[in-house]
Amino acid sequence: MTARRWVAAFCCLLLTACGAAEPRWASDDAVRKYSHAPTSGPEIRLFTVVSTRNGSGAHSGLLITTKRERILFDPAGTFSLPFAPERNDVHHGITPRVLAIYLDYHARETFDVIEQRLRVTPEQAEQIARAAKTYGAVPKAQCSIAINRVLKGIRGFESMQVTYFPNATSERFGMLLGVSTRVISDDDPDRNEDILVRAKRG
Repeated sequence: MTARRWVAAFCCLLLTACGAAEPRWASDDAVRKYSHAPTSGPEIRLFTVVSTRNGSGAHSGLLITTKRERILFDPAGTFSLPFAPERNDVHHGITPRVLAIYLDYHARETFDVIEQRLRVTPEQAEQIARAAKTYGAVPKAQCSIAINRVLKGIRGFESMQVTYFPNATSERFGMLLGVSTRVISDDDPDRNEDILVRAKRG
């Protein structure tokens, strides 16, 4: 396929995949009820869902842990739980149990999840959380664009580049100093055991 045809095919795919954003706004009561105060220090985790068949990136999500709360920015995602109230692609109340369910939701026979963790300062964590909360509902196929825009505006993340491609976002994120990476597979026994432990704790 020529470069011109590849670009045309990609644009058609985007036009098919990109739908209107789906605004959602959980009540204050729900957010307060399920808000989770983490015991770990401030950090972010970038999740990249990757096809086990061809290695292509299918989705990006960003876990944000501040001193006060742990939230999940899952732009244009389909993940939903009644005890993780959502406000425009930001899920609140991300306990170990909810996180385990999120990982189990995405890691399957046809997809692995790449988890990249990075410790951040309390100020960075608060700024990233605030940027995610104010971003608004994200249209389909723009998960990586949204995450890059949220991070790029934060000091220390200027090297992030706005792109449609989850793998490109993961590669750029991996260049940041201090990032640790693991691959979560559907048939990983350690992961399955970890999910059970987390679920019991949650």
